[in-house]
Amino acid sequence: MAKVAVDLRNMRKSYNEDEQLLLESSLPSKNPILLFQHWFEEAKNCETIYESNAVCLSTCDKDGWPSSRMVLLKSFGDDGFKFFTNYDSRKGKELIENPKAALLFYWDPLKRQIRVEGLVEKLPESEAEEYFRLRPKRSQIAAAISNQSEVIESRDELIKRYSLLDERYSGDEFIPKPSFWGGFKLVPKSIEFWQGQSSRLHDRILFKRSQNTAVDGTLVKEAENGWVMQRLQP
Repeated sequence: MAKVAVDLRNMRKSYNEDEQLLLESSLPSKNPILLFQHWFEEAKNCETIYESNAVCLSTCDKDGWPSSRMVLLKSFGDDGFKFFTNYDSRKGKELIENPKAALLFYWDPLKRQIRVEGLVEKLPESEAEEYFRLRPKRSQIAAAISNQSEVIESRDELIKRYSLLDERYSGDEFIPKPSFWGGFKLVPKSIEFWQGQSSRLHDRILFKRSQNTAVDGTLVKEAENGWVMQRLQP
Protein backbone atom coordinates (compact mmCIF):
# COMPACT_ATOMS: atom_id res chain seq x y z
CA MET A 1 0.00 0.00 0.00
CA ALA A 2 1.38 3.41 -1.02
CA LYS A 3 2.15 5.84 1.77
CA VAL A 4 1.50 9.57 1.53
CA ALA A 5 4.13 11.99 2.81
CA VAL A 6 4.01 15.55 1.50
CA ASP A 7 6.61 18.07 2.69
CA LEU A 8 5.20 21.61 2.94
CA ARG A 9 8.03 23.23 4.90
CA ASN A 10 9.06 25.51 2.05
CA MET A 11 5.49 26.55 1.19
CA ARG A 12 4.99 30.17 2.26
CA LYS A 13 3.55 33.45 1.03
CA SER A 14 5.04 36.87 1.60
CA TYR A 15 2.66 39.35 3.22
CA ASN A 16 2.26 42.85 1.85
CA GLU A 17 4.86 45.18 3.36
CA ASP A 18 2.23 47.94 3.69
CA GLU A 19 1.19 46.86 7.14
CA GLN A 20 -1.46 47.86 9.66
CA LEU A 21 -0.67 47.73 13.35
CA LEU A 22 -3.02 47.00 16.23
CA LEU A 23 -1.88 49.83 18.46
CA GLU A 24 -4.13 50.44 21.44
CA SER A 25 -3.91 54.21 20.90
CA SER A 26 -5.21 53.98 17.32
CA LEU A 27 -7.96 51.35 17.66
CA PRO A 28 -11.29 52.63 16.27
CA SER A 29 -12.90 51.40 19.51
CA LYS A 30 -11.94 49.67 22.74
CA ASN A 31 -15.33 47.97 22.78
CA PRO A 32 -14.64 44.63 21.04
CA ILE A 33 -18.14 44.42 19.56
CA LEU A 34 -17.72 47.83 17.91
CA LEU A 35 -14.21 46.87 16.78
CA PHE A 36 -15.62 43.66 15.32
CA GLN A 37 -18.24 45.71 13.48
CA HIS A 38 -15.52 47.98 12.07
CA TRP A 39 -13.44 45.03 10.83
CA PHE A 40 -16.51 43.22 9.52
CA GLU A 41 -17.58 46.23 7.46
CA GLU A 42 -14.12 46.39 5.91
CA ALA A 43 -14.26 42.68 5.10
CA LYS A 44 -17.79 43.02 3.67
CA ASN A 45 -16.62 45.85 1.40
CA CYS A 46 -13.53 43.97 0.23
CA GLU A 47 -14.16 42.80 -3.35
CA THR A 48 -11.94 39.72 -2.99
CA ILE A 49 -13.81 38.35 0.05
CA TYR A 50 -16.80 36.37 -1.20
CA GLU A 51 -18.65 35.71 2.08
CA SER A 52 -17.42 37.89 4.90
CA ASN A 53 -19.93 36.29 7.28
CA ALA A 54 -18.56 32.78 6.74
CA VAL A 55 -17.10 31.57 10.03
CA CYS A 56 -15.58 28.36 11.39
CA LEU A 57 -17.64 27.07 14.31
CA SER A 58 -15.88 24.68 16.71
CA THR A 59 -17.75 22.53 19.21
CA CYS A 60 -16.98 19.59 21.50
CA ASP A 61 -19.09 16.58 22.40
CA LYS A 62 -19.67 15.53 26.00
CA ASP A 63 -16.46 13.44 25.91
CA GLY A 64 -14.37 16.40 24.78
CA TRP A 65 -13.89 15.42 21.12
CA PRO A 66 -13.75 18.60 19.00
CA SER A 67 -15.23 19.21 15.56
CA SER A 68 -15.24 22.24 13.27
CA ARG A 69 -17.25 23.36 10.26
CA MET A 70 -18.14 26.53 8.38
CA VAL A 71 -21.44 28.30 9.08
CA LEU A 72 -22.84 31.71 8.15
CA LEU A 73 -23.13 34.37 10.81
CA LYS A 74 -26.60 35.92 10.62
CA SER A 75 -26.39 38.73 13.16
CA PHE A 76 -24.19 40.08 15.93
CA GLY A 77 -24.35 42.69 18.64
CA ASP A 78 -23.90 43.26 22.36
CA ASP A 79 -26.07 40.20 23.05
CA GLY A 80 -23.91 37.79 21.01
CA PHE A 81 -23.24 36.16 17.64
CA LYS A 82 -26.17 34.33 16.02
CA PHE A 83 -26.38 31.48 13.50
CA PHE A 84 -28.94 28.84 12.49
CA THR A 85 -28.80 25.09 11.96
CA ASN A 86 -30.49 21.72 12.39
CA TYR A 87 -30.73 20.92 16.12
CA ASP A 88 -30.28 17.20 15.32
CA SER A 89 -27.06 17.72 13.35
CA ARG A 90 -23.72 16.92 14.91
CA LYS A 91 -23.07 20.57 15.77
CA GLY A 92 -26.62 21.00 17.06
CA LYS A 93 -26.37 18.00 19.36
CA GLU A 94 -22.92 19.02 20.60
CA LEU A 95 -24.04 22.58 21.32
CA ILE A 96 -26.95 21.24 23.36
CA GLU A 97 -24.82 18.66 25.22
CA ASN A 98 -21.88 21.00 25.79
CA PRO A 99 -22.91 24.65 25.30
CA LYS A 100 -19.39 26.05 24.91
CA ALA A 101 -18.09 26.98 21.47
CA ALA A 102 -15.62 29.04 19.45
CA LEU A 103 -15.93 31.05 16.25
CA LEU A 104 -13.01 31.80 13.93
CA PHE A 105 -13.19 34.45 11.21
CA TYR A 106 -10.30 34.66 8.74
CA TRP A 107 -10.18 37.28 5.99
CA ASP A 108 -7.08 36.46 3.99
CA PRO A 109 -6.92 39.58 1.74
CA LEU A 110 -6.87 41.75 4.89
CA LYS A 111 -4.58 39.38 6.81
CA ARG A 112 -7.02 39.49 9.70
CA GLN A 113 -8.37 36.88 12.06
CA ILE A 114 -10.89 37.12 14.90
CA ARG A 115 -11.43 34.41 17.52
CA VAL A 116 -14.58 34.45 19.65
CA GLU A 117 -15.16 32.06 22.57
CA GLY A 118 -18.11 31.78 24.89
CA LEU A 119 -21.28 30.08 26.04
CA VAL A 120 -24.07 29.15 23.65
CA GLU A 121 -27.84 29.26 24.09
CA LYS A 122 -30.80 28.53 21.85
CA LEU A 123 -32.59 31.43 20.20
CA PRO A 124 -36.34 31.87 20.80
CA GLU A 125 -38.57 29.90 18.44
CA SER A 126 -40.13 33.15 17.22
CA GLU A 127 -36.72 34.40 16.03
CA ALA A 128 -36.06 31.12 14.22
CA GLU A 129 -39.48 31.31 12.55
CA GLU A 130 -38.86 34.88 11.43
CA TYR A 131 -35.48 34.08 9.88
CA PHE A 132 -36.66 30.82 8.26
CA ARG A 133 -39.28 32.77 6.29
CA LEU A 134 -36.57 35.09 4.99
CA ARG A 135 -34.60 32.22 3.46
CA PRO A 136 -35.01 31.35 -0.23
CA LYS A 137 -37.66 28.66 -0.66
CA ARG A 138 -35.11 26.25 -2.11
CA SER A 139 -33.04 26.60 1.07
CA GLN A 140 -36.14 26.04 3.20
CA ILE A 141 -36.89 22.79 1.37
CA ALA A 142 -33.27 21.61 1.62
CA ALA A 143 -33.30 22.22 5.39
CA ALA A 144 -36.61 20.41 5.82
CA ILE A 145 -35.72 17.22 3.92
CA SER A 146 -32.23 16.70 5.36
CA ASN A 147 -31.55 14.70 8.51
CA GLN A 148 -28.30 16.60 8.74
CA SER A 149 -25.16 14.58 9.57
CA GLU A 150 -27.04 11.25 9.29
CA VAL A 151 -25.93 8.56 6.83
CA ILE A 152 -27.93 8.20 3.59
CA GLU A 153 -27.75 5.58 0.83
CA SER A 154 -27.43 7.94 -2.15
CA ARG A 155 -27.85 11.50 -3.38
CA ASP A 156 -30.79 10.27 -5.44
CA GLU A 157 -32.70 9.74 -2.19
CA LEU A 158 -32.12 13.38 -1.22
CA ILE A 159 -33.26 14.61 -4.63
CA LYS A 160 -36.39 12.45 -4.37
CA ARG A 161 -37.27 13.94 -0.97
CA TYR A 162 -36.59 17.43 -2.29
CA SER A 163 -38.82 16.93 -5.36
CA LEU A 164 -41.70 15.57 -3.28
CA LEU A 165 -41.67 18.50 -0.86
CA ASP A 166 -41.17 21.00 -3.68
CA GLU A 167 -44.25 19.59 -5.42
CA ARG A 168 -46.28 19.57 -2.18
CA TYR A 169 -45.69 23.30 -1.62
CA SER A 170 -45.49 24.33 -5.29
CA GLY A 171 -48.18 26.97 -4.86
CA ASP A 172 -46.84 28.44 -1.62
CA GLU A 173 -44.37 31.25 -1.10
CA PHE A 174 -42.61 29.39 1.70
CA ILE A 175 -42.86 26.13 3.63
CA PRO A 176 -43.39 25.66 7.39
CA LYS A 177 -40.26 25.67 9.51
CA PRO A 178 -39.38 22.16 10.71
CA SER A 179 -39.39 21.73 14.48
CA PHE A 180 -35.78 20.49 14.43
CA TRP A 181 -34.43 23.68 12.82
CA GLY A 182 -33.54 26.79 14.79
CA GLY A 183 -30.87 29.17 15.98
CA PHE A 184 -28.09 29.56 18.51
CA LYS A 185 -26.41 32.57 20.06
CA LEU A 186 -22.80 32.56 21.23
CA VAL A 187 -22.36 34.99 24.12
CA PRO A 188 -18.64 35.90 24.10
CA LYS A 189 -16.39 35.75 27.12
CA SER A 190 -13.31 36.56 25.02
CA ILE A 191 -12.62 38.08 21.59
CA GLU A 192 -9.16 38.14 20.05
CA PHE A 193 -8.15 40.35 17.11
CA TRP A 194 -5.15 39.23 15.03
CA GLN A 195 -3.44 41.35 12.39
CA GLY A 196 -0.84 39.55 10.26
CA GLN A 197 2.59 41.12 9.71
CA SER A 198 5.14 40.37 6.97
CA SER A 199 7.76 39.57 9.62
CA ARG A 200 5.36 37.06 11.20
CA LEU A 201 5.64 39.24 14.31
CA HIS A 202 1.85 39.41 14.26
CA ASP A 203 -0.28 41.75 16.37
CA ARG A 204 -2.72 40.14 18.81
CA ILE A 205 -5.11 42.00 21.10
CA LEU A 206 -7.32 39.97 23.47
CA PHE A 207 -10.49 41.33 25.05
CA LYS A 208 -11.95 39.49 28.05
CA ARG A 209 -14.93 40.07 30.27
CA SER A 210 -13.65 42.06 33.23
CA GLN A 211 -15.12 39.91 36.02
CA ASN A 212 -12.43 38.95 38.56
CA THR A 213 -9.68 40.37 36.32
CA ALA A 214 -7.32 42.82 38.04
CA VAL A 215 -6.49 45.84 35.88
CA ASP A 216 -2.88 46.94 36.37
CA GLY A 217 -2.64 49.34 33.43
CA THR A 218 0.35 47.47 32.02
CA LEU A 219 -0.43 43.83 31.26
CA VAL A 220 -4.17 44.21 31.75
CA LYS A 221 -5.78 47.45 30.57
CA GLU A 222 -9.32 48.66 31.02
CA ALA A 223 -11.35 48.68 27.81
CA GLU A 224 -15.01 49.64 27.37
CA ASN A 225 -18.44 48.25 28.19
CA GLY A 226 -17.24 45.76 30.81
CA TRP A 227 -14.18 44.45 28.93
CA VAL A 228 -10.45 44.46 29.63
CA MET A 229 -7.70 44.11 27.02
CA GLN A 230 -4.28 42.49 26.80
CA ARG A 231 -1.59 42.27 24.17
CA LEU A 232 -0.54 38.68 23.37
CA GLN A 233 2.76 37.54 21.93
CA PRO A 234 2.51 36.10 18.40
